[in-house]
Amino acid sequence: MQDFWRNSGFHLLEHDHLGRLSITDDFLRAYLVRPEIRPVEESGPNEIALHEALLEDPRRDPAAPALETIEDADARDNYRVLLAFLGKLKRAASLESCYLEIFSGADVAVPPLFIDQLAQIILRNVLDGVDDPLEARAAELFYREQKASVDDGQIMLADLETVEMHASGGAYGSLGRLIVEAQLPTRAVNLDVLDSDNAATYWERDQRHDLVISLNHGRAALAALCRVIERWVRHFLAVEVRVTPLRQIEDRRWAWHVGLDTQSTGVLNDLWQGEEIEAGRLSRLLALFKLDFADPADMRQDVAGRPVYMALGMDEGGAVRMKPQNLLLNLPVGAAS
Repeated sequence: MQDFWRNSGFHLLEHDHLGRLSITDDFLRAYLVRPEIRPVEESGPNEIALHEALLEDPRRDPAAPALETIEDADARDNYRVLLAFLGKLKRAASLESCYLEIFSGADVAVPPLFIDQLAQIILRNVLDGVDDPLEARAAELFYREQKASVDDGQIMLADLETVEMHASGGAYGSLGRLIVEAQLPTRAVNLDVLDSDNAATYWERDQRHDLVISLNHGRAALAALCRVIERWVRHFLAVEVRVTPLRQIEDRRWAWHVGLDTQSTGVLNDLWQGEEIEAGRLSRLLALFKLDFADPADMRQDVAGRPVYMALGMDEGGAVRMKPQNLLLNLPVGAAS
Protein backbone atom coordinates (compact mmCIF):
# COMPACT_ATOMS: atom_id res chain seq x y z
CA MET A 1 0.00 0.00 0.00
CA GLN A 2 1.45 3.32 -1.10
CA ASP A 3 1.47 6.42 1.10
CA PHE A 4 1.24 9.48 -1.12
CA TRP A 5 0.40 13.20 -0.90
CA ARG A 6 1.93 13.17 2.58
CA ASN A 7 1.76 16.96 2.88
CA SER A 8 -1.97 17.12 2.17
CA GLY A 9 -3.11 16.92 5.81
CA PHE A 10 -4.87 13.58 5.32
CA HIS A 11 -2.94 11.97 8.17
CA LEU A 12 -4.19 14.62 10.61
CA LEU A 13 -7.77 13.40 10.21
CA GLU A 14 -9.70 10.41 11.52
CA HIS A 15 -12.31 8.16 9.92
CA ASP A 16 -15.88 7.82 11.08
CA HIS A 17 -17.92 4.61 10.81
CA LEU A 18 -18.92 5.51 7.24
CA GLY A 19 -15.35 6.03 6.09
CA ARG A 20 -15.75 9.81 6.01
CA LEU A 21 -13.08 12.11 7.41
CA SER A 22 -13.62 13.54 10.89
CA ILE A 23 -12.03 16.89 11.68
CA THR A 24 -9.46 16.90 14.49
CA ASP A 25 -7.89 19.68 16.53
CA ASP A 26 -4.53 19.01 14.89
CA PHE A 27 -6.08 19.44 11.46
CA LEU A 28 -7.49 22.82 12.50
CA ARG A 29 -4.11 23.82 13.97
CA ALA A 30 -2.45 23.11 10.64
CA TYR A 31 -4.28 26.10 9.14
CA LEU A 32 -3.01 28.34 11.96
CA VAL A 33 0.61 27.72 11.03
CA ARG A 34 0.14 28.68 7.38
CA PRO A 35 2.50 31.51 6.31
CA GLU A 36 -0.44 33.90 5.85
CA ILE A 37 -1.50 33.43 9.48
CA ARG A 38 1.61 32.59 11.46
CA PRO A 39 2.89 35.72 13.29
CA VAL A 40 6.03 37.36 11.95
CA GLU A 41 8.61 39.55 13.62
CA GLU A 42 6.52 42.68 13.00
CA SER A 43 3.31 41.20 14.46
CA GLY A 44 1.77 43.11 17.35
CA PRO A 45 1.00 41.69 20.81
CA ASN A 46 -2.74 41.40 20.14
CA GLU A 47 -2.20 39.32 17.02
CA ILE A 48 0.30 37.09 18.81
CA ALA A 49 -2.04 36.61 21.77
CA LEU A 50 -4.94 35.63 19.51
CA HIS A 51 -2.77 33.21 17.57
CA GLU A 52 -1.50 31.54 20.74
CA ALA A 53 -5.03 31.24 22.12
CA LEU A 54 -6.23 29.58 18.91
CA LEU A 55 -3.31 27.17 18.87
CA GLU A 56 -4.18 26.16 22.42
CA ASP A 57 -7.87 25.68 21.58
CA PRO A 58 -8.48 25.69 17.81
CA ARG A 59 -12.22 25.14 18.34
CA ARG A 60 -12.74 28.40 20.16
CA ASP A 61 -14.65 31.16 18.38
CA PRO A 62 -12.95 34.51 19.01
CA ALA A 63 -15.28 37.43 19.57
CA ALA A 64 -15.38 40.07 16.86
CA PRO A 65 -13.61 42.68 19.06
CA ALA A 66 -10.63 40.34 19.35
CA LEU A 67 -10.21 40.45 15.58
CA GLU A 68 -10.53 44.22 15.46
CA THR A 69 -7.62 44.60 17.90
CA ILE A 70 -5.18 42.92 15.50
CA GLU A 71 -2.71 45.63 14.66
CA ASP A 72 -2.10 44.92 10.96
CA ALA A 73 -4.99 45.39 8.50
CA ASP A 74 -3.86 42.59 6.17
CA ALA A 75 -3.54 40.21 9.11
CA ARG A 76 -7.07 41.14 10.22
CA ASP A 77 -8.42 40.31 6.78
CA ASN A 78 -6.55 36.99 6.69
CA TYR A 79 -7.95 36.03 10.08
CA ARG A 80 -11.50 36.90 9.03
CA VAL A 81 -11.25 34.65 5.98
CA LEU A 82 -9.57 31.81 7.85
CA LEU A 83 -11.86 31.86 10.87
CA ALA A 84 -14.94 31.84 8.65
CA PHE A 85 -13.56 28.75 6.92
CA LEU A 86 -12.57 27.08 10.19
CA GLY A 87 -16.10 27.75 11.41
CA LYS A 88 -17.45 25.70 8.50
CA LEU A 89 -15.03 22.88 9.34
CA LYS A 90 -15.95 22.88 13.03
CA ARG A 91 -19.68 22.76 12.30
CA ALA A 92 -19.38 20.00 9.73
CA ALA A 93 -20.00 16.35 10.51
CA SER A 94 -17.15 15.42 8.17
CA LEU A 95 -14.74 16.95 5.70
CA GLU A 96 -16.95 15.62 2.91
CA SER A 97 -20.06 17.32 4.28
CA CYS A 98 -18.11 20.57 4.63
CA TYR A 99 -17.08 20.33 0.96
CA LEU A 100 -20.68 19.84 -0.12
CA GLU A 101 -21.93 22.65 2.14
CA ILE A 102 -19.59 25.11 0.45
CA PHE A 103 -21.56 24.70 -2.78
CA SER A 104 -25.01 24.59 -1.22
CA GLY A 105 -25.74 28.31 -1.69
CA ALA A 106 -25.71 30.72 -4.58
CA ASP A 107 -22.38 32.26 -3.59
CA VAL A 108 -19.18 30.35 -2.84
CA ALA A 109 -17.49 32.37 -0.10
CA VAL A 110 -14.51 30.06 0.46
CA PRO A 111 -11.20 30.85 -1.30
CA PRO A 112 -10.41 28.45 -4.17
CA LEU A 113 -7.16 27.45 -2.45
CA PHE A 114 -9.07 26.01 0.52
CA ILE A 115 -11.58 24.27 -1.76
CA ASP A 116 -8.78 22.63 -3.74
CA GLN A 117 -7.10 21.51 -0.53
CA LEU A 118 -10.31 19.86 0.65
CA ALA A 119 -10.70 18.11 -2.69
CA GLN A 120 -7.15 16.76 -2.48
CA ILE A 121 -7.60 15.43 1.03
CA ILE A 122 -10.93 13.80 0.19
CA LEU A 123 -9.40 12.24 -2.90
CA ARG A 124 -6.56 10.91 -0.77
CA ASN A 125 -9.23 9.21 1.30
CA VAL A 126 -11.06 7.97 -1.79
CA LEU A 127 -7.83 6.54 -3.24
CA ASP A 128 -6.51 5.05 -0.01
CA GLY A 129 -5.33 1.54 -0.83
CA VAL A 130 -5.42 2.07 -4.60
CA ASP A 131 -2.28 0.69 -6.22
CA ASP A 132 -2.57 2.32 -9.66
CA PRO A 133 -0.32 5.41 -9.76
CA LEU A 134 -2.07 6.64 -12.87
CA GLU A 135 -5.26 7.06 -10.85
CA ALA A 136 -3.38 9.22 -8.36
CA ARG A 137 -1.95 11.38 -11.16
CA ALA A 138 -5.31 11.62 -12.91
CA ALA A 139 -6.89 12.68 -9.60
CA GLU A 140 -4.68 15.78 -9.61
CA LEU A 141 -7.03 17.21 -12.24
CA PHE A 142 -9.63 17.54 -9.50
CA TYR A 143 -7.59 20.05 -7.51
CA ARG A 144 -4.70 21.34 -9.63
CA GLU A 145 -5.04 23.30 -12.86
CA GLN A 146 -3.49 21.68 -15.91
CA LYS A 147 -2.00 22.99 -19.12
CA ALA A 148 -3.20 21.20 -22.23
CA SER A 149 -1.05 20.70 -25.29
CA VAL A 150 -2.75 19.50 -28.47
CA ASP A 151 -0.30 18.73 -31.24
CA ASP A 152 -0.75 16.31 -34.17
CA GLY A 153 -3.72 14.76 -32.41
CA GLN A 154 -1.81 14.17 -29.18
CA ILE A 155 -3.61 15.53 -26.10
CA MET A 156 -1.17 16.01 -23.24
CA LEU A 157 -1.80 17.49 -19.80
CA ALA A 158 0.93 18.98 -17.61
CA ASP A 159 0.61 20.72 -14.29
CA LEU A 160 -0.07 24.40 -15.03
CA GLU A 161 1.94 25.76 -12.11
CA THR A 162 4.93 23.63 -13.08
CA VAL A 163 4.72 24.77 -16.70
CA GLU A 164 4.52 28.42 -15.64
CA MET A 165 7.45 27.97 -13.27
CA HIS A 166 9.60 26.67 -16.11
CA ALA A 167 8.40 29.44 -18.42
CA SER A 168 9.35 32.11 -15.87
CA GLY A 169 12.78 30.58 -15.27
CA GLY A 170 11.83 29.75 -11.69
CA ALA A 171 12.81 26.12 -12.17
CA TYR A 172 16.40 27.25 -12.72
CA GLY A 173 16.72 29.59 -9.75
CA SER A 174 17.81 33.23 -9.84
CA LEU A 175 19.92 32.79 -12.96
CA GLY A 176 16.96 31.36 -14.85
CA ARG A 177 14.78 34.31 -13.90
CA LEU A 178 17.46 36.73 -15.04
CA ILE A 179 17.66 34.95 -18.40
CA VAL A 180 13.89 35.23 -18.86
CA GLU A 181 13.87 38.88 -17.83
CA ALA A 182 16.63 39.55 -20.36
CA GLN A 183 14.49 37.78 -22.98
CA LEU A 184 17.29 35.36 -23.72
CA PRO A 185 16.39 31.86 -24.92
CA THR A 186 16.22 29.13 -22.27
CA ARG A 187 16.76 25.46 -22.92
CA ALA A 188 13.69 23.44 -23.81
CA VAL A 189 11.84 21.86 -20.93
CA ASN A 190 10.95 18.20 -21.36
CA LEU A 191 8.65 16.73 -18.72
CA ASP A 192 8.32 12.96 -18.49
CA VAL A 193 5.14 11.36 -19.78
CA LEU A 194 3.53 8.96 -17.31
CA ASP A 195 2.07 5.82 -18.86
CA SER A 196 1.59 2.16 -18.01
CA ASP A 197 5.23 1.19 -18.57
CA ASN A 198 6.66 3.78 -16.14
CA ALA A 199 3.66 4.40 -13.89
CA ALA A 200 5.51 3.45 -10.69
CA THR A 201 7.64 6.57 -11.17
CA TYR A 202 4.75 8.57 -9.77
CA TRP A 203 5.18 7.23 -6.24
CA GLU A 204 8.66 8.76 -6.11
CA ARG A 205 7.50 12.12 -7.49
CA ASP A 206 3.92 12.40 -6.24
CA GLN A 207 4.40 15.92 -4.83
CA ARG A 208 6.62 17.31 -7.60
CA HIS A 209 3.82 17.72 -10.17
CA ASP A 210 6.24 17.23 -13.04
CA LEU A 211 4.67 14.27 -14.87
CA VAL A 212 2.60 14.65 -18.04
CA ILE A 213 -0.33 12.39 -18.94
CA SER A 214 -2.12 11.71 -22.22
CA LEU A 215 -5.87 12.04 -22.58
CA ASN A 216 -5.94 10.35 -25.96
CA HIS A 217 -8.55 7.67 -26.51
CA GLY A 218 -7.20 4.30 -25.46
CA ARG A 219 -4.44 5.65 -23.23
CA ALA A 220 -4.13 4.37 -19.67
CA ALA A 221 -4.36 7.81 -18.05
CA LEU A 222 -7.77 8.47 -19.60
CA ALA A 223 -9.05 5.15 -18.26
CA ALA A 224 -7.58 6.03 -14.87
CA LEU A 225 -9.46 9.34 -14.86
CA CYS A 226 -12.68 7.38 -15.48
CA ARG A 227 -11.97 5.20 -12.44
CA VAL A 228 -11.33 8.23 -10.24
CA ILE A 229 -14.63 9.81 -11.32
CA GLU A 230 -16.41 6.57 -10.42
CA ARG A 231 -14.78 6.46 -6.99
CA TRP A 232 -15.55 10.15 -6.33
CA VAL A 233 -19.24 9.66 -7.14
CA ARG A 234 -19.48 6.46 -5.11
CA HIS A 235 -17.84 8.05 -2.08
CA PHE A 236 -20.13 11.08 -1.97
CA LEU A 237 -23.40 9.84 -3.44
CA ALA A 238 -23.27 6.13 -2.52
CA VAL A 239 -24.24 5.05 -6.05
CA GLU A 240 -22.34 2.82 -8.45
CA VAL A 241 -21.58 4.30 -11.86
CA ARG A 242 -19.47 3.25 -14.82
CA VAL A 243 -17.59 5.87 -16.84
CA THR A 244 -16.25 5.14 -20.32
CA PRO A 245 -14.46 7.42 -22.78
CA LEU A 246 -16.22 8.37 -26.01
CA ARG A 247 -14.97 9.61 -29.35
CA GLN A 248 -18.25 11.41 -30.07
CA ILE A 249 -21.83 11.61 -28.87
CA GLU A 250 -24.32 9.92 -31.18
CA ASP A 251 -27.59 9.79 -29.31
CA ARG A 252 -30.87 11.18 -30.62
CA ARG A 253 -32.38 10.64 -27.17
CA TRP A 254 -29.65 12.57 -25.36
CA ALA A 255 -31.31 13.28 -22.02
CA TRP A 256 -28.64 14.51 -19.58
CA HIS A 257 -25.13 15.90 -19.55
CA VAL A 258 -22.60 17.29 -17.11
CA GLY A 259 -19.71 19.55 -18.03
CA LEU A 260 -16.62 18.95 -15.93
CA ASP A 261 -15.47 22.55 -16.35
CA THR A 262 -16.86 25.90 -17.44
CA GLN A 263 -15.83 25.54 -21.10
CA SER A 264 -17.29 22.09 -21.66
CA THR A 265 -20.50 22.98 -19.80
CA GLY A 266 -21.17 25.78 -22.27
CA VAL A 267 -20.45 23.61 -25.31
CA LEU A 268 -22.58 20.70 -24.10
CA ASN A 269 -25.46 23.04 -23.30
CA ASP A 270 -25.35 24.49 -26.82
CA LEU A 271 -25.03 21.08 -28.47
CA TRP A 272 -27.99 19.74 -26.52
CA GLN A 273 -30.08 22.72 -27.60
CA GLY A 274 -29.10 22.14 -31.23
CA GLU A 275 -27.20 25.38 -31.62
CA GLU A 276 -24.38 25.93 -34.10
CA ILE A 277 -20.99 25.58 -32.39
CA GLU A 278 -18.01 27.56 -33.59
CA ALA A 279 -15.17 25.23 -34.63
CA GLY A 280 -12.71 26.78 -32.19
CA ARG A 281 -14.95 26.02 -29.22
CA LEU A 282 -15.44 22.42 -30.33
CA SER A 283 -11.70 21.96 -30.73
CA ARG A 284 -11.21 22.90 -27.09
CA LEU A 285 -13.09 19.80 -25.93
CA LEU A 286 -10.37 17.41 -24.84
CA ALA A 287 -12.35 14.34 -23.77
CA LEU A 288 -15.89 12.98 -23.88
CA PHE A 289 -17.34 10.42 -21.49
CA LYS A 290 -20.45 8.35 -20.95
CA LEU A 291 -21.58 7.71 -17.38
CA ASP A 292 -24.02 4.87 -16.72
CA PHE A 293 -25.71 4.17 -13.39
CA ALA A 294 -25.37 0.51 -12.39
CA ASP A 295 -28.92 0.63 -11.02
CA PRO A 296 -31.38 2.84 -12.94
CA ALA A 297 -33.44 3.03 -9.73
CA ASP A 298 -30.75 5.36 -8.36
CA MET A 299 -31.64 7.93 -11.03
CA ARG A 300 -34.43 10.42 -11.46
CA GLN A 301 -37.44 8.63 -12.88
CA ASP A 302 -37.70 10.82 -15.96
CA VAL A 303 -34.20 9.84 -17.16
CA ALA A 304 -33.80 6.42 -15.50
CA GLY A 305 -31.68 4.09 -17.61
CA ARG A 306 -30.39 6.84 -19.88
CA PRO A 307 -26.64 7.60 -20.09
CA VAL A 308 -25.15 10.82 -18.82
CA TYR A 309 -22.72 12.45 -21.23
CA MET A 310 -19.77 14.39 -19.86
CA ALA A 311 -16.92 16.42 -21.29
CA LEU A 312 -13.67 18.01 -20.20
CA GLY A 313 -12.31 21.04 -21.99
CA MET A 314 -9.71 23.78 -21.95
CA ASP A 315 -9.96 27.53 -22.25
CA GLU A 316 -8.46 29.59 -25.07
CA GLY A 317 -5.12 29.64 -23.29
CA GLY A 318 -5.01 25.87 -22.90
CA ALA A 319 -5.79 25.87 -19.16
CA VAL A 320 -7.89 23.00 -17.80
CA ARG A 321 -9.79 23.86 -14.62
CA MET A 322 -11.91 20.90 -13.61
CA LYS A 323 -14.89 21.40 -11.31
CA PRO A 324 -15.34 18.08 -9.49
CA GLN A 325 -18.28 19.51 -7.56
CA ASN A 326 -20.29 19.36 -10.80
CA LEU A 327 -20.32 15.57 -10.48
CA LEU A 328 -21.95 15.88 -7.07
CA LEU A 329 -24.41 18.64 -7.81
CA ASN A 330 -25.54 17.92 -11.38
CA LEU A 331 -25.94 14.17 -11.81
CA PRO A 332 -29.58 13.01 -12.07
CA VAL A 333 -29.58 11.14 -8.78
CA GLY A 334 -32.99 10.11 -7.49
CA ALA A 335 -34.37 11.40 -4.22
CA ALA A 336 -34.12 7.98 -2.56
CA SER A 337 -30.36 7.90 -3.20
